[in-house]
Amino acid sequence: MAGEINIGSFDYVVIGAGSAGCVLANRLSADRRRKVLIVEAGGKDDWIWFHIPVGYLYAIGNPRADWLYQTEVEAGLGGRVLAYPRGKVVGGSSAINAMIYMRGQAADYDGWRQQGLTGWGWDDVLPLFLKHEDHIAPDGRFHRSGGEMRVEHPRVRWDILDAVRDAAEAAGIRKIDDFNTGDNEGSSYFQVTQKRGRRFSAARAFLEPALDRDNLRVELGCMVERIVVEEGRATGVVLTRGGERYLAQVSGEVLLSAGSVGSPAILERSGIGDGERLSGLGIETVRHAPGVGENLQDHLQLRPIYKVEGVRTLNTDYARLWRRPLMALEYAARRTGPLTMAPSQMGAFARSAPHYATANLEFHFQPLSLDKWGDGLHPFGAFTASVCNLRPSSRGSVHLKSADPAAAPAIAPNYLSTEEDRQVAVDALKLARRIVSQAPLARFRPQEYLPGPGYDSDEALAEVAGRIGTTIFHPVGTVKMGREDDAMAVLDERLRVRGIAGLRVIDASVMPAITSGNTAAPSMMIGEKGAQMVREDAR
Repeated sequence: MAGEINIGSFDYVVIGAGSAGCVLANRLSADRRRKVLIVEAGGKDDWIWFHIPVGYLYAIGNPRADWLYQTEVEAGLGGRVLAYPRGKVVGGSSAINAMIYMRGQAADYDGWRQQGLTGWGWDDVLPLFLKHEDHIAPDGRFHRSGGEMRVEHPRVRWDILDAVRDAAEAAGIRKIDDFNTGDNEGSSYFQVTQKRGRRFSAARAFLEPALDRDNLRVELGCMVERIVVEEGRATGVVLTRGGERYLAQVSGEVLLSAGSVGSPAILERSGIGDGERLSGLGIETVRHAPGVGENLQDHLQLRPIYKVEGVRTLNTDYARLWRRPLMALEYAARRTGPLTMAPSQMGAFARSAPHYATANLEFHFQPLSLDKWGDGLHPFGAFTASVCNLRPSSRGSVHLKSADPAAAPAIAPNYLSTEEDRQVAVDALKLARRIVSQAPLARFRPQEYLPGPGYDSDEALAEVAGRIGTTIFHPVGTVKMGREDDAMAVLDERLRVRGIAGLRVIDASVMPAITSGNTAAPSMMIGEKGAQMVREDAR
């Protein structure tokens, strides 16, 4: 191709070194006969805050680490525009996320299988979670050691969170030992992707151990302009970096793993999407696929904040300047303490109403409070009882605004656009209040700071939910897999783009329905399963 520097031919080109892409690069390059290229638009993870767990406070909203996306104006959120963090670094969002290891519920995956997606049931995917797990717990039915992804227990405890857990039990939410057995209803402490007090991203787990393989090439800082399709087959990828354009030729498959924002944008730039939409952007349609960019699902978190007295929180620790060097010393000496903190240490899964078959709410209890991630902590003692609707019925979209690879896409989650979602939000806020009103918390005299005690009616709670709701950073579903008779299903059950040979999408965007929990671990599982299918189909 004229005007592009040819960087060679590869069996596989993996686009995106995030949670799924790093797994793909590791697994496919393990066959030394296969030449693998992985390209990442972000840079190196050579900043200290990518590795110290509490660094998410500095990474989110920082252009070194975050693409700084924003949503469109959200009608359901009172016309607000939300920051929409996505990792801009090798490791993707696993380098800046909450580090929570959460598979979801067995019913999530069985629901995919019941939609005709053979091989995606809980019994099918559990072995794939286990394959790459290196869990601190003894080996058993639900956990294994020896894999690449280290999973440990939190290395800091807070009296306020122990009391919140007791209060949740008093409110009818039982205590359980493990969220990752297929049924996560109850309260427990989160398991985290850390190793001895350091963040363990997908890049550290899967990509770094493979860097000495001479058949694996890694290119960072490369934007994907488009995937080249010739005679119905993906044959290359056009990249840009530093004002130069490059062509990577592909003899096997292009594997798109740029995430639920990046993957639909790259497909549309490549002429794969709704033909009318593409025409309006001056892009020639290669494959009419109206489902590209549709079906966006995300967990909307409501973040009630309660002031407390007579108990430590991160707010009060951080406000005492003399404590900050002590935190640093504890971390340096023992790899414990507040610097090891994920945003949430303790969680609870519950039902917002009895008619739900499984838990449809997830609480992230945090011994801190702030207006939004990226802002400073409040100057008073407080905890946050963040709660999200695990299975929203609202659907949004991600679409190009421009054919320019550097232009951010239009992200429109369409939160709280259904009556069901609005009712779940009301019931979630009521349940948070019921938990906080229980006797185990009384000695700390909790006072509702947000949304505030003045909101009592269902109508008032629904209105305030739209004012305080924000993303919990779990976008999925924008290039969904589905049956052949589903016109909006871009992919088949083997993650192949329908109508284009040699092209798969392998990341969280393939989910037909969002999982009931944090989405990093399912994304890595999808990478594992995708690599398995690529290898099988190459035989």
